[in-house]
Amino acid sequence: MSLYKRKINIKYMFQIMFLLIFTSFFSACTHQQDAKPSPSKEIDKDNNKPSQPVAAWKLPIKIPEGEFYKVGSWFSDHQLLYITNLEQSSSVYFYNLLTGKSELLYKSEFPIVTLQVSPSKKYILIQTSPSTYEGQVIILSSEGSELMKQSFPSYELAFEWNPFNESEILISAFKEDWTYQMLLLNIEQSKTTELSIPQPFIKWVGKDEVAYLNWDETSPSLFAPLMSKKIGAEGEEVLFNDVLQFSTYHNILMTVTARDEEQLQASYRFYNKDKKELYSFSIPHLTMFSGWLVPYHDFNESKGKFITLKPLKSAEADAYSEGFELISYDINKGISNMILQGMKNEPIQLSPSGEAALYGNRFEKIIHLKTKEISELVDK
Repeated sequence: MSLYKRKINIKYMFQIMFLLIFTSFFSACTHQQDAKPSPSKEIDKDNNKPSQPVAAWKLPIKIPEGEFYKVGSWFSDHQLLYITNLEQSSSVYFYNLLTGKSELLYKSEFPIVTLQVSPSKKYILIQTSPSTYEGQVIILSSEGSELMKQSFPSYELAFEWNPFNESEILISAFKEDWTYQMLLLNIEQSKTTELSIPQPFIKWVGKDEVAYLNWDETSPSLFAPLMSKKIGAEGEEVLFNDVLQFSTYHNILMTVTARDEEQLQASYRFYNKDKKELYSFSIPHLTMFSGWLVPYHDFNESKGKFITLKPLKSAEADAYSEGFELISYDINKGISNMILQGMKNEPIQLSPSGEAALYGNRFEKIIHLKTKEISELVDK
């Protein structure tokens, strides 16, 4: 299978490296406030009492074997998937927050790098690392049965589930010089097809349609047009101009742009399938060598709840040390709520109900969004 090859200039290489670092589980802003997170003063009447499920959670996790590596994902409101390491091997466990019991799902002879769950929880993707230049992708059923295994010559892999057809996963396989090969993995057919798409970081906006930022290699800038393209078809369409970053969900598209010509704030805009704007808000932004730092965020589409870490002011990321506020936005009702202050810019993932969130570089904490408390998942 031939590789899609192209020389990448220095600026474009930094853009790719920045995006890889941003999507990596371990990445985070290195200059952050070390103050202990504190709840906001705005406490709703319904938040004064902890909810029953949260009160019943059994923590910390007692690791059956090996050392805790990281939590991979929520599996349900009361179940987590976490990874442990023992010498060169890794194991994946289900953890039930209500019973306090761990159940072995899968054991790998190689270190596990990535764990992702498909949108409906039908499949579990595990990436292992047999060597520096090889990534092995294993697809499991929710019961732990191995459905597919394939190795890819690569230095780094990025994945994107198709929420409209969960048997499909886009894989960007990067070489050490950041040239890449774009692949479409079909679980049901157990096959991989090479695609020709001009950018490595793409997201699904339809069953057979993807979107990507079309960065110009010859004239690098902070913003790029957001394009859409049908898989296997010629041509592409401009969705929006001057976009810094974007995210897609089943029926929602979110873009991050500049609020005005002075670029004093970052503007987050939410659109439906017809590209009609549903909601927007603006926050201060932090500048970096290769662009702006977009803080970690997540969106629960069924609840219309978007959460993000918000800097207190616009500044250079390297010099910023004032911490972040965790803010929740309801895009259906058009309201926002401050949850915690003095936070670090670290990965965050909402639970299926949207009432709690995994937080931290290893998702080693849980934030209870109603009580505004943080619980440690493992003993330090």
